[in-house]
Parts: sequence; C-alpha cells; structure tokens
Amino acid sequence: IIDAKSGTSGAGRGAKVANLYCEVNESIKPYGVASHRHTPEIEDQLSYASGEEVLINFTPHLVPMNRGILATSYATLRKKLSYEDVKAVYDKYYEDEYFVRVLNKDVYPETRWVEGSNFVDVNFKIDERTGRIIMMGAIDNVVKGAAGQAIQNMNLMFGLPENTGLKIVPMFP
Repeated sequence: IIDAKSGTSGAGRGAKVANLYCEVNESIKPYGVASHRHTPEIEDQLSYASGEEVLINFTPHLVPMNRGILATSYATLRKKLSYEDVKAVYDKYYEDEYFVRVLNKDVYPETRWVEGSNFVDVNFKIDERTGRIIMMGAIDNVVKGAAGQAIQNMNLMFGLPENTGLKIVPMFP
C-alpha cells in the first residue's frame, strides 16, 4: 500500500477549478483511486527489484500546499527484522546517492525539509505488532520530481558530476 500526499503543483500549472485555493484550502482529497497513471510504473520497478510480480494499491491525495510529495508505503515483512537490520540495508543501498538522505531513528521526513532542493529524505519504522514496515519519503516534486531530475540525468549523460548545478540548500528553515 502506498499513500501519498501531493501539493497542488503536482497537477501542473493549467487553470483548473479543482486546484484553485478556495477549492483546496482546508481540505484533503484522494484522486486516481485504484487507477492512478503511475501505478503500472511503480509495480514494474518493485517487481524488477524483488524478482517476482508485485501488485500495489497506490492512492495519492491532494493537500493544500504548493509543492512537495510525502509518500508512506506499507509492506508485510517476510521475517522478523530489527531496526538495525533494515537501517544497514538502507545505508548500504543509498551510501553513494548524494541526493538521498537517510534520516536518523524516529525522525520522519517532512516536505518542508526538501523544499527547493533535489534531495529526497527517507526513513522507516518497523511495526512489531503487525509485522509491517512503514517506509516514508519526501521530495520537492518541482525540483526532484521534474527539473532537478532532468538536470541530474543530463549530468550523468554528459559525464559530469551528478550534483553539478544542484547543490542547492533546501529552503527550510
């Protein structure tokens, strides 16, 4: 299960009544329920990573903020794992990823911490009671989700350091 919260910029800049301030303020609403256009891409990548078919429920929600995405994903663990076991996997997997920040224990991502940057903040929590892992990630969808990602890919294509032109300090605090 993936539950994601997205600011209004995720819908683009086109003038739509549903995205007007008076329509989104003081409200949260789901969209693309059981039919979001990114579901097949997510399933494809998770299936590739796991080596077996993965089916998900992905429900994004529009929230009254300009930019940012906070995704919370839930999965059942196949065996009992400790925080240290999973943290070691996260640290190893992301050790060479300049733009991925694995947060400390019990520190959970916030969209304001990545606003205006190409960073993604990630963390997780193991729910001992249910045997599930809860994984969280925050990005600025305008930078990391679009322009910054394009620059990062261009850098790689042209043999430049991946972070060229992207060493931007987030806008928070």
